[in-house]
Amino acid sequence: MTKISILGCGWLGFPLAKALLSKGFSVNGSTTSTEKLAVLENAGIEPFLIALSENKTTGNVTDFLENSEILIIDVPPKLRGSGTENFVSKIRNTIPFTEKSSVEKVLFISSTSVYNDDDAFVTEETIPKPDTEGSKQLLETEKLLQSNINFKTTVLRFGGLIGEDRNPIKFLAGRENLDNPDASINLIHQEDCVGIILKIIENDVWNETFNAVAPSHPSRERYYTQKAVDLDLALPKFNHKNPSIGKTILSTKIETVLNYTFTKPNL
Repeated sequence: MTKISILGCGWLGFPLAKALLSKGFSVNGSTTSTEKLAVLENAGIEPFLIALSENKTTGNVTDFLENSEILIIDVPPKLRGSGTENFVSKIRNTIPFTEKSSVEKVLFISSTSVYNDDDAFVTEETIPKPDTEGSKQLLETEKLLQSNINFKTTVLRFGGLIGEDRNPIKFLAGRENLDNPDASINLIHQEDCVGIILKIIENDVWNETFNAVAPSHPSRERYYTQKAVDLDLALPKFNHKNPSIGKTILSTKIETVLNYTFTKPNL
């Protein structure tokens, strides 16, 4: 039985762990919350209390990685606000533990925010030009992991994450003067996030980089207006005075290399 360690059993990591268990994998999962240890254990996940900081990694990381073949890093950086952390240092501190462990393959959950908004179609061949501190650190972390010869690293760049309990319209409803009404959305449903990760593991696809967003790209105004109607929320209002800027992320490589079919293509 292959063992997989998931660093960060949160909104995505927890359902991913349960999906892996259903496929016959053994799963270790980390959390920073003492209260969640029992939740993980009750789901059949071996729980570990692990916290990352810029200066050190606390918790029993050695046992967390013991006998694991694959490590999934799903720890998002703090991308917004003035107190942006040194995310690169947080991940760098985990690498010595990984190097000494049985881990042969690393899957790093990144973001399409590493590409800037230049109103272009974006593929994995597009050179990332991050324009925020958080996205710059994500890209640097990708390179840090992919350059390590002790394990194979695949980078998975997700677009905006949505799910049954999570959609940006809940924050945009009723707001006015929203920018970029004509820009494309680049979102992906939680179910497809899990499905794509399972495909990478099942197909043993490593030392690769993938963009992952749903293939449907309606405009921000069209999508969020319809979502507001669907959920009986106040309609958002967009500012058409300024030109819209944005990007359209293409996930063709996901569909061709992994032979993956999106379960939620239209969101």
